[in-house]
Amino acid sequence: QVQLVESGGGLVRAGGSLRLSCAASGRTNTVDAMGWFRQAPGREREFVAVLSWSGTIVYADSVKGRFTISRDNAKNTVNLQMNSLKPGDTAVYYCNARQTGGADYWGQGTQVTVSS
Repeated sequence: QVQLVESGGGLVRAGGSLRLSCAASGRTNTVDAMGWFRQAPGREREFVAVLSWSGTIVYADSVKGRFTISRDNAKNTVNLQMNSLKPGDTAVYYCNARQTGGADYWGQGTQVTVSS
């Protein structure tokens, strides 16, 4: 099992920045990628960004150039730096960890609200 705890959400004005963090614990040696998804009210959960341990990074088109995903190996943490935030970025952000073999784990989510 892998446990994930997100932090760093909050309320920010459009154009502002927030930094989300996801701390992993448990069988982290079985994880080969971590990323972020988000879900806005009335909408399906959507992909935001992923970082694989092989070094591959992928962003959703909607966040390219504004969001940066990074990893702190020593702390088993993955971060999401979000700049130039827009009201359309308002959502609950979920951390995801993928085990080798395909099993997925999710955090409890953290709310990000961007006011206009």
